[in-house]
Amino acid sequence: MKGAGMAIESNKQVIRDFYEEVLCGHNLDVVDRYMHQDYVQHNPLAAQGSAGFIEFHKSFFAAIPDARPTINMIVAEGDLVFVYGTYTGTHKGTGFLDLPPTGNKVRYDVVDMFRIRDGKLCEHWDVADTKTIFTQLGAISPDTIEK
Repeated sequence: MKGAGMAIESNKQVIRDFYEEVLCGHNLDVVDRYMHQDYVQHNPLAAQGSAGFIEFHKSFFAAIPDARPTINMIVAEGDLVFVYGTYTGTHKGTGFLDLPPTGNKVRYDVVDMFRIRDGKLCEHWDVADTKTIFTQLGAISPDTIEK
């Protein structure tokens, strides 16, 4: 494998390592190893930069301390890496969505798209199955349908 193919495989490995160490291992102390400080976040729930990522995930991990994503599929093209994953965990704490702990198990799907620059994450978009997680946490009724 040469050139672009090696870069694509390298970018996919960066994401696999990031998922394992940061998202599965909840190790926010190593975020700067994987992420540029000026990381652009296209999720309105999280502030910009690596500091915004850390702030968001501190509250997320506090609310769902056993949160664990599983990578179901990973695809890369150029400097972009797409991950289709499933998150599981138990809502035991406060912080995420300002909901009191429910003790409910959660399982929901997310598609993340990361842009990699110089071997680090520099931009992120995501689409999450929010209806499922909000229903599992009791924030909305199971029969709620968007109109």
